[in-house]
Amino acid sequence: MESGPAIFAGAVFVLFGGGLLAWTATRLRRGEPVAVGVNHVASAALASVAGVGALVLAIWCITRA
Repeated sequence: MESGPAIFAGAVFVLFGGGLLAWTATRLRRGEPVAVGVNHVASAALASVAGVGALVLAIWCITRA
């Protein structure tokens, strides 16, 4: 009974984390800022950590299903 919500949450985290990492990589490849008004290295690092964290949460949710 609990596997449905866990799989849904895992899918949401996969989409968010993957999208965030893809968006961050695209911005960096083009030389555009990840966040306006913030240090380029710090914003890229924070966005990357958040994306990887979301993917780790996705794996955790899916393995608990």
